[in-house]
Amino acid sequence: MSATSKIIAVTSGKGGTGKSTVCAGLGYTLAKQGHRTLLIELDFGLRCLDIMFGLENEIKYDLGDVLAGRKTALEAVAQVPMANNLNLLCAPKTLTSVNAEQIVEICRSVKKYFEYIIIDTGAGINSHVFDIVEQANLILVISTPDPVCIRDASLMSDEFYNRGNKSQRLIINKISKKVIGEALVSNLDEIIDKVGVQLIGVIPDEFKMTVATGKGNPIPTDSAALKAFDAISKRLGGEFVPLTVKTA
Repeated sequence: MSATSKIIAVTSGKGGTGKSTVCAGLGYTLAKQGHRTLLIELDFGLRCLDIMFGLENEIKYDLGDVLAGRKTALEAVAQVPMANNLNLLCAPKTLTSVNAEQIVEICRSVKKYFEYIIIDTGAGINSHVFDIVEQANLILVISTPDPVCIRDASLMSDEFYNRGNKSQRLIINKISKKVIGEALVSNLDEIIDKVGVQLIGVIPDEFKMTVATGKGNPIPTDSAALKAFDAISKRLGGEFVPLTVKTA
């Protein structure tokens, strides 16, 4: 790989936004498009990407082994069978201390092997997240139509801007007709305006996606969520792709 490796931090102001599912969907579609992709999971003690990719009982090493010096980052990476170009560095099952410098060094040590490194940060507004996210080339802020999620996403984005992180994009997750126009917000533009970040994609709330990630199966090819992830992944590479979910 070259210096064009892109580090993408996926973050949210609170739990429950589907941040890890977004990471899984983007990693899967990027890999299917032929890009060598690495997912680094930082939800210490709460890891889930191994389950989403059907690797729950197959992970031999994780980020804890890397931080303790027992394995190099590349040695701890697991290849995801359902997507040849996709690799995963799982969070440890137990709480482990980490700092931004360690994550930066891990990314530096492996970036020549991957075109995309996607960091699944812990949820919440804290200095730990901000310090790590500052190292990314692009920040993807995840929100749902829930007013609390929207406010927290806005607060988090504002702090990124205050710290000089201008490269931000918004993904609105868990969209359904039940919450748009009637229950929570009048339209998606309302969410975009309140968060104050340019939109890069909208993900529908879809049962097929929930079942696939819960069982560790590939996302069905007729999945609307898969189409949305595929479109976002192409936009990450600079392609112009229309939204697969309407914003009004």
